[in-house]
Amino acid sequence: MSKVRVRLLLAVAALAASVGGYWLAQQLDRAGPRLTSGTWLPQPKAVRDFALTDTTGSSFTRASLVGAPSLVFFGFTRCPDVCPATLLELAQVRKAAALPTLRVVFVSVDPQRDTPALLGTYVHAFDPAFLGLTGAARSIASMAADFGVAVNRVELPGGDSTPPFEASPLAADLRRAAPWL
Repeated sequence: MSKVRVRLLLAVAALAASVGGYWLAQQLDRAGPRLTSGTWLPQPKAVRDFALTDTTGSSFTRASLVGAPSLVFFGFTRCPDVCPATLLELAQVRKAAALPTLRVVFVSVDPQRDTPALLGTYVHAFDPAFLGLTGAARSIASMAADFGVAVNRVELPGGDSTPPFEASPLAADLRRAAPWL
C-alpha cells in the first residue's frame, strides 16, 4: 500500500473516531431529553413565590406547582383566537402525552374581569382537569416575568391566530421528558 493511501486511511479513521467520540460524549453527557418542539433547560428557572386563587377560591402558590409537571399558559377568557385555540391544543397534548400527573394551568392576565368562577367555567369547557388561576395584577405580572412572559393589555379587534406549537410533537416531547419530570 502506498504511503499516500495509508495516510488517507489514517485521516479517515481519525475523523471517524472524532465524530464517534463526539456523538458518544453527547449521549453520555445529556442532562435531559432531546426535544423537537421546545428547549430543555439544564437548570429550572427560578420562580419567586406567588399567591393566586384557583377556580374554587383556594390559594395557589409556587409550592402548588411542586410534584407534578405543569404546562403553564397565560391568557384571558375574552381572548378571541389565541387562547381558545391554544387551550384546545393543550387538551389534545394532555390526552396524547398520556402522563397522568400532567397539569395545564391557565393564568389569567385579566384579573379585573376573570373571576375564579368565570375561569372555572372557561377552562373546564376545554378539559375538566385544567386549572384556572387569577389574583392581584401585581402577583400575576411578577409570576409572568419569572416565566419569561410579557404581559401588556392592549384592546384589539378580532384577529386570526394559532397556538405557537403543534399538539403531536409537544405530546411526544412530554413522553420523552417523562423520566425527568
